[in-house]
Amino acid sequence: MAPSIQLTSAGAGNDSDSGDLEDVRLLDSYDKRDIEDGTKRIQVRISGMTCAACSNSVEAALKSVDGVIEASVALLQNKADVVFNKNLVKDEDIKNAIEDAGFEAEILHEPVSVGPKPVGDSTVVGQFTIGGMTCAACVNSVEGILKNIAGVKKAVVALATSLGEVEFDPKVISKEEIVSAIEDAGFEASFVQSTSQDEIVLGVVGVVDVQVLESMLSGFKGVRQFRFDPLLSELNVVFDPQVLSSRSVFDGICAVSNGKFKVHVRSPYARMASKDGSESETMFRLFTSSLFLSIPLFFMGVICPHIPFIYSLLLWRCGPFLMDDWLKWALVSVIQFVIGKRFYIAAIRALRNGSTNMDVLVALGTTASYVYSVCALLYGALTGFWSTTYFETSAMLITFVLLGKYLECLAKGKTSDAIKKLVELTPATALLVVKDKDGKSIEEREIDSLLIQPSDTLKVLPGTKIPADGIVSWGSSYVNESMVTGESIPVLKEINASVIGGTINLHGVLHIQATKVGSDTVLSQIINLVETAQMSKAPIQKFADYVASIFVPTIVALSLLTLLCWYTAGALGAYPDEWLPENGNHFVFALMFSISVVVIACPCALGLATPTAVMVATGVGANNGVLIKGGESLERAQMVKYVIFDKTGTLTQGKATVTVAKVFAGMDRGEFLKLVASAEASSEHPLAKAILQYARHFHFFDGSSLTNGSQNDVNELKSGWLYDASDFSAIPGRGVQCVIDGQRVLVGNRKLLEESGINISTEVESFVVELEESAKTGILVACDGILIGVMGVADSLKREAFVVIEGLQKMGITPVMVTGDNWRTARAVAKEVGIRDVRAEVMPAGKADVVRSFQKDGSIVAMVGDGINDSPALAAADVGMAIGAGTDIAIEAANYVLMRDNLEDVITAIDLSKKTFSRIRLNYVFAMAYNIIAVPVAAGVLFPSLGIKLPPWVAGACMALSSVSVVCSSLLLRRYRKPILTTILHEIVVN
Repeated sequence: MAPSIQLTSAGAGNDSDSGDLEDVRLLDSYDKRDIEDGTKRIQVRISGMTCAACSNSVEAALKSVDGVIEASVALLQNKADVVFNKNLVKDEDIKNAIEDAGFEAEILHEPVSVGPKPVGDSTVVGQFTIGGMTCAACVNSVEGILKNIAGVKKAVVALATSLGEVEFDPKVISKEEIVSAIEDAGFEASFVQSTSQDEIVLGVVGVVDVQVLESMLSGFKGVRQFRFDPLLSELNVVFDPQVLSSRSVFDGICAVSNGKFKVHVRSPYARMASKDGSESETMFRLFTSSLFLSIPLFFMGVICPHIPFIYSLLLWRCGPFLMDDWLKWALVSVIQFVIGKRFYIAAIRALRNGSTNMDVLVALGTTASYVYSVCALLYGALTGFWSTTYFETSAMLITFVLLGKYLECLAKGKTSDAIKKLVELTPATALLVVKDKDGKSIEEREIDSLLIQPSDTLKVLPGTKIPADGIVSWGSSYVNESMVTGESIPVLKEINASVIGGTINLHGVLHIQATKVGSDTVLSQIINLVETAQMSKAPIQKFADYVASIFVPTIVALSLLTLLCWYTAGALGAYPDEWLPENGNHFVFALMFSISVVVIACPCALGLATPTAVMVATGVGANNGVLIKGGESLERAQMVKYVIFDKTGTLTQGKATVTVAKVFAGMDRGEFLKLVASAEASSEHPLAKAILQYARHFHFFDGSSLTNGSQNDVNELKSGWLYDASDFSAIPGRGVQCVIDGQRVLVGNRKLLEESGINISTEVESFVVELEESAKTGILVACDGILIGVMGVADSLKREAFVVIEGLQKMGITPVMVTGDNWRTARAVAKEVGIRDVRAEVMPAGKADVVRSFQKDGSIVAMVGDGINDSPALAAADVGMAIGAGTDIAIEAANYVLMRDNLEDVITAIDLSKKTFSRIRLNYVFAMAYNIIAVPVAAGVLFPSLGIKLPPWVAGACMALSSVSVVCSSLLLRRYRKPILTTILHEIVVN
């Protein structure tokens, strides 16, 4: 393979930044330093190093080259970092020096710096794949390493997804340095994506000349850095978003390639999927190889003794050993040290970082069996006393563990199906409508959907997916949004209507103007929420983390204790010699029990119990329109005692309509409505819009417009027929006031007028009470200190409100309603839905106080709301639920986002949480019970009384299957079906 050269323009200047270039990583003990002009840094991958002596040899060979300034070799990473004078030394000289020392070398790349570093102090959140983690102890180890790196603000690692999310300051540390830090710790790592908007990753097809590529990209104004990875055929370009866009970078590379190579945009999720697939393929290849070599061992031990001719060949003495012994030794050595090499590497990683994991147990158990068998052969050759060998034990152990790992990879892959389905909603390509300066369409061009930019005009054909969030600029059609919002009924989209990327255009052709692209789209935010939830740890996970920290040392201690007890008992004659294996002794007898204890214990099952269940649950929730922000939120929801509902827009439709308008002064009805509408025209409150709608209907339109008028109609008619209002102000929880034609106008509730000193007559009070007792809101209007009229506004309840409230009560949860409306209206609405606990006339900030009042006794409180005024209460609640997608502020404050405007999803959220944690508890019970029962059985506790003895290879098989069974248990959550409210009450009563 031709070496891939990575240039670092170290001599690009003498300023202090030259030694701190982004994406430059020096390994191990090599410190960061300023690099003088004329120097160059490269990294080299080295094959063949097996110990510290090898790395010292390579380092000495490199430093002996005239012109090499500094060289550092990392043994476990099989890499060297070399700084040299490029006027005296070439890349090939470095490569040849390593090969002359007896090792293979391949020159690697790093980012090419062709411009200034980006300036800014904001942090970036990067996502990295991390390979080699097997249990919670590995997760804790990686997290600890990342959190200790300068520039890293926060780090979270998830075992189930093999992903890490790191918040870091790119001015202090680069993503390549983070990858190197993880690799230095002995794990595999690669960068996936970040919140930075100035990078593009391109797949390259064709023959690429690195030098030509460097000269091409160096000529692009705005390109900061680039790097090409020949192994992955990936080109990573970092650019200045103020100068270039991702599409201009793509088009520029295509233009200068001259057909020598082709490029395409690589989705980060596609890259992750390919890595997941390669991990499964690797495990399958290792398992099949081990199985292929283990089958002859099985035949030699079980079948061949019954075939005289073959058995006689196996008993043929060849040198000091029988042919049977030679063959077993050779086959098992390949399995132990070639196929099983990964267990030794992983065990060394763990021990280097001061932790222990399952790989340590596997390495200990198999090595003990292998070393004993070799010693038994050598002892027999020297003394003539031949003991039984146990080569097949280590071979079968490794085979079964690899089988378990392969099945675990397959099962863990299925836990992320929800993310894959969400990613697949976005179409791969989009039709870009290219326009001239006059805005006329001149051509249509198919582009990758990842290259869409804001303000692009996109053509969406019938039956195709909408590629980005946007606004319809031409055409009319029905759109199926069920895959994003959960609403099954197609929605009509006309000009100026908003559309969501990933939804399906059913009938007509649409032109949409993209407004949100990339990570800003609704679909990307949903994916991000699900990913964040899957990365988070539920509090219950702390139990597994604690057990993992002491598990392996405890098992090793129990194994040694088992060896000591059985050997001592045998030496003292506590059990008969008939128990010993043929040609065996007390030590061998005790050793087999000891090995069984080591290999049967499984910390992986404990480590996977929580994250796999949380991962599946968050995916299931997303498929049902319930977005969960984390494992902690999921855990709290199953303990909810109170659910507090906002009234307007949550329990009600949120579509207020004026049902009655009564004038109490000698004023014309039309003049009264015009005055009220003029005062409310500047308000954004839903009641104000209802009043404008009603007044407009009275003045201009027929009855149909009362309910079908759009917001555009309202805006269009706010001028021309209304009075001019000045000194407008909205008073929270009260209403509005303004000045019209020199007269002070007040429109609001009873409190507004009372605080302004306006008298409310008995007649008006009786009328308002009548409205409030019928669940309507009374709007009082005063002009120049005199009450002139009242309007009744109704907001109908959601059809499912009553059964949801009753369902919560049957589940043992107390529903509460909180509203800024008056007490009579609040009580009337509460009575209609069956809520007994009501808090009315509560200001937005007071809603948070209501939440805290229920939390005083330690109860878990959920808050369900939809608007900005609910955000303080959503944030104060233990579980905040933003319903109907809510406002951006409400979503930010909430723990759950209910995509549909349907109260049924409150039941779904709580029910899913309960079922998830029931599954987690079951997983823990199984994992703990397995270890508590299996370890004593493996130690031989039942052997004296029942004769039950687990050979080490059987113990290994049990250990391998235990973690698989926990993952499969979590996967059963995929069968979850949301409760149907027409039957939930009956089911709860029956149960």
